[in-house]
Amino acid sequence: MNSKLSNIKWSPVDIEARKKIHFKAGDTISVWSKIQDEKGKFRLQAFEGTVLARKHGEEIGATFTIRKIASGVGVERIFPLYSPMIDKIEILKKSRARRSKLYYIRTKAVKDVRRKMRSATFVADSEDKEEVKEKTAE
Repeated sequence: MNSKLSNIKWSPVDIEARKKIHFKAGDTISVWSKIQDEKGKFRLQAFEGTVLARKHGEEIGATFTIRKIASGVGVERIFPLYSPMIDKIEILKKSRARRSKLYYIRTKAVKDVRRKMRSATFVADSEDKEEVKEKTAE
């Protein structure tokens, strides 16, 4: 093989460094991605959350899904592992999951919210208190 060709950097991403990052479903990570402003400048924005899934291993098309709760709403993003728009990936917390895909967390969060809403008590006017007592008794 020609030595000149082996020294050429084919990708703007250090693939070997990205392969060494070992995270799996259940871990909490922070992904610093490059966001382009209106002026054409790039800034870094962190997306921190729980890894739901990691797909396609360590090959070129590998992706991972992250979920976080922002203002009470669940937000998910799918990142390509070797994307040049990702500046760095930080592992914040390691955890042990019994499954490789944690998609059930989506419905689990909804169930928790519904349970909290059922047990919540509402403060009402003196006239409405009797109606609330009747509804909770049923």
